[in-house]
Amino acid sequence: MIVACAISAGIHAALAPEHSAESAAMGVAFVTSAAALAVLAVLLTVDATTEALAAAAGLFAALIVGYVLAITTGLPVLHPNQEPVEGIALFTKAVELAGLIAAVELIRRRHVSRPIPIGLTALIGVFSALVALSLSGAPHAHG
Repeated sequence: MIVACAISAGIHAALAPEHSAESAAMGVAFVTSAAALAVLAVLLTVDATTEALAAAAGLFAALIVGYVLAITTGLPVLHPNQEPVEGIALFTKAVELAGLIAAVELIRRRHVSRPIPIGLTALIGVFSALVALSLSGAPHAHG
């Protein structure tokens, strides 16, 4: 689940400028999501409390629901038009769904696995951002 937070944070951070160009509110939402995910990755790495697990589960659920709304109806204020379905977004949602399932399972079992080193968490986030940046430069359905 820490890995899911780090991957999603990196991707959201990398895609924030592209979404800012579409809508300032959407850009702020991406930056805020990236920051919250990064903070949770660090918190969970240091001490995976039930509260941090619940916060991660809630954030993952909100991001998944937000994306479903964005591609089906649009998001009032943030992005009123429907967003096209893109591979990087589907990958991110799959990672977030895995993180959500892991968080719920850890809360249910009341057992927290040994966290990964903070350096590895940071490396995963940076790598994810670089991959997202390289993919966002490729031709896609925005228009």
